Amino acid sequence: MFSFLLAGFTAASLLAGCNSSDSSSASKEGEVVIDFFHRWPNEPRKSFYDEKIKEFEESHPGVTINVDSVLNDSYKEKVRVLVSNDGLPDIFSSWSDSFAENLVSSGRIKELDDIISEDQEWSGNILESQYQGFTFDDKTYGIPFTVDGKAFFYNKEIFEKNNIEVPKTYDEMLKALDQLKSAGYETPLVEGLTNAWAISHYMGTIFDRVVDPEVREADYKLESASTYTDEGYIKGLEMFQELTGYMGEVSTAIDHEAARNMFAAGEVPVLYMQFAEVGLVQEIGDVEIGFFNFPEVTDGEGRADSLTGAPEGWMLSKDAPEEAVEFLKFLTSEETAQEFTKADGQLNAVKNGVTEENTSPTSYEAYQIVLDASNTAPWFDNAVDITIADIFMRGGQELATKQKTPKDIMKEVQTEAAKMSE
Repeated sequence: MFSFLLAGFTAASLLAGCNSSDSSSASKEGEVVIDFFHRWPNEPRKSFYDEKIKEFEESHPGVTINVDSVLNDSYKEKVRVLVSNDGLPDIFSSWSDSFAENLVSSGRIKELDDIISEDQEWSGNILESQYQGFTFDDKTYGIPFTVDGKAFFYNKEIFEKNNIEVPKTYDEMLKALDQLKSAGYETPLVEGLTNAWAISHYMGTIFDRVVDPEVREADYKLESASTYTDEGYIKGLEMFQELTGYMGEVSTAIDHEAARNMFAAGEVPVLYMQFAEVGLVQEIGDVEIGFFNFPEVTDGEGRADSLTGAPEGWMLSKDAPEEAVEFLKFLTSEETAQEFTKADGQLNAVKNGVTEENTSPTSYEAYQIVLDASNTAPWFDNAVDITIADIFMRGGQELATKQKTPKDIMKEVQTEAAKMSE
């Protein structure tokens, strides 16, 4: 889930162009109008979905699909405004877990259990493991479509040339980074720390390794006034600060895209990335990519081998017409899924949607890692309240520049969590 910032939206402009009370579910001289909202105004997905809209309209005379799209951060803001004003589009893209759950709590999202059970030829073709992020109180509100995972990408040639073993524990990873520095790589690990979301991915994974799962889940849900007091959070922030020591000053001045370009050019040997980025790396350079999950933390109280990553999918507004349901099925069909991965490179949650024919060997290897994961951890900035996430993300930047200590950050988190729990 890459985050971008598109400034300039006002509340009024956020409401424009995607208000279901104006056009969705409405018939105009026998015509059904469907409002469709997604977060990809850029290529190749914009053209892909424009073509899918055209294809669906041609096969469904009398149906018109109005499409709107904005980039990530603006998308999040716009959806929140629309749901608060009962103006959700008929069908829209959504992150899973807490982002989806917050929308569901509005009472304005369509439950999909009946639709799923009535057409199992379609719904049974969705990977069962991916429904969890859209299921709340045993009811399903979204259909997963894309899948992703987060792992350390490493340059195989550099590792082999310097006889460096792929690490299986956190201590082994530090040893590998030290070996890379000795081999002349002043910045063996890089990250674009100006992107707060990139910091959140580190935070979420590290906390999943070092904090007891029950404690962590209770804290993320702010279930008491004494949340975030576990010493594992201090340890996790210390680990993150330790890793920034290998990133060099450049990492505090660049974004994730610049960091990815450095990896693709062979300038740095290790970068924590999403599997969705494989194609982007391959477009830039010819690095032979290897993967390793964030390693086990020997004395950590959390899960040793969970894979950070979560599906995204499609949700329907409560009053979406039947034609919107048909469009949802069309967007998550095996044929669409295969075309999507071939065009975009992103992995998907449809059985047979990712094959050795429609993706690269490296992406197919990544896909198997997602399928084989024993358990997953959601994106941190979707797993916790955004106010808490912001403190951690800003704190991560301040740790990298040594402006604050882990204890300073946790004190701020605890203060804010106590206010929110009152």
